[in-house]
Amino acid sequence: MQSVCYYRRTAMKNFEQNLETLEKLTADIKRNDISLEDALKDFEQGIKLARGMEAEIDKIEGKIQVLMNEPAPETDTTPELDLFSGADETTGTAGAPAEGTRQ
Repeated sequence: MQSVCYYRRTAMKNFEQNLETLEKLTADIKRNDISLEDALKDFEQGIKLARGMEAEIDKIEGKIQVLMNEPAPETDTTPELDLFSGADETTGTAGAPAEGTRQ
């Protein structure tokens, strides 16, 4: 279980680092003093990062979808609904209503 948690923390940290890098690349591309060649390199690197991040998000969304569609876990006990405990087996009723009450 510890390795799964470590993997999740590492994956999240990598995602956050990639997002920071992508934001930096975006800011660099918007600079006025950047050469066209450098802007193109930053753009290519940003596209690669964005595609990788998109794949990670799709994977996470798939896991969420699976979890949302799983049936609820079954319990060992069955809830008891005591609706007909006083019912007569022959008639299926609990007898005549008390006098003065409506049916």
